[in-house]
Amino acid sequence: MSVTPLAPDLDAALRRLRLRAMRQLAPELLLTSKTQRWSPEEFLRTLLEAEITSRDASNATQRLKLAGFPVTKTLEEFDVAASSIPGATFSYLASLEWISAQENLCLIGPAGTGKSHLLVALGHEAVASNYKVRYFSAPTLIETLYRGLADNSVGKVIDQVLRADLILIDEIGFAPMDDTGAQLFFRLIAAAYEHRALGIGTHWPFEEWGRFLPEHNTAVSLLDRLVHHGIIVVTSGESFRMKEARTRGAQFSSKKK
Repeated sequence: MSVTPLAPDLDAALRRLRLRAMRQLAPELLLTSKTQRWSPEEFLRTLLEAEITSRDASNATQRLKLAGFPVTKTLEEFDVAASSIPGATFSYLASLEWISAQENLCLIGPAGTGKSHLLVALGHEAVASNYKVRYFSAPTLIETLYRGLADNSVGKVIDQVLRADLILIDEIGFAPMDDTGAQLFFRLIAAAYEHRALGIGTHWPFEEWGRFLPEHNTAVSLLDRLVHHGIIVVTSGESFRMKEARTRGAQFSSKKK
């Protein structure tokens, strides 16, 4: 038996209802249901499951695109044993319970100790778990807020960012902020406070935030909101990148011999 196209009225109705997967699969499933003598319930259940699966995949793709991750990182790739992060802390972070609890994650430590990897990997895990996520480097975030300030839409920009369940901000302190940039940054953090989960990465200990923030009171107000309901994780040790570079160098030398 050959697959018979859907009747035009059924095809048009499914198209109008935007049931794309059902419209595409219905002709083949109709044939299968006849040859295998499916019950009407089996046929309908299979069609609905196909539509749900298709929509879930499409929504995940859209969430991933909206997140704006610079790279793909996973929690499975994160070497917990080589990291200074306690196993129990890593397990709690991986559970994502802190996101629904609207807690803040503050990762502090030298370059190359896994902060960015963990932030991005947690973001990917959150996207896969149906959370909306936005990722920014701190300089990019400040630039985005500045553009909103220039056309008087900074409030809308902040509202758009806050549509995410989890907001990740990496490389805080990578570049100094001027007074306006610091105020815009504070405005976003204050708006997210107790309403959204935040994840930040910085190599500056909290007591040294005055190095890149121009005003002491701004630094204190920022930290007060970040630390309250916060999970503070201090990373340490040698840079993973330096270890990898040394390993590659040793392997290259061994091959030459």
